[in-house]
Amino acid sequence: MSKQELEVVGQDATCCQGLAGAPLDEERASELARVFKALGDPVRLRLLSMIASREGGEVCVCEMTPAFDLSQPTISHHLKLLRQAGLIDCERRGTWVYYWVLPGALDRLAAFLTTPQTAGVTA
Repeated sequence: MSKQELEVVGQDATCCQGLAGAPLDEERASELARVFKALGDPVRLRLLSMIASREGGEVCVCEMTPAFDLSQPTISHHLKLLRQAGLIDCERRGTWVYYWVLPGALDRLAAFLTTPQTAGVTA
């Protein structure tokens, strides 16, 4: 893996105003679009699910690669996009890289998508 700097989006603690709270400004819409674009690919969604659901909270890339009919560089590319979106992070340990979901990343998305329940309104 390269040592290049990756921009992590969505890490601001004040970012959690919901979709129904106020219209998005251009900057926030762009940030969220990068996150949702990262989640819009089935492989990346599966990778995130594998990482998030792992007991202990982290997964070695060596355990994820066999679950896909894709090359290791392709899996690494997908993981890089999830990192750039601010959803996961990683650490190299010897020859392997371990991934985990960033604390609060999924909670912030859930909070954004949650709309307040209005009394008397039925679906």
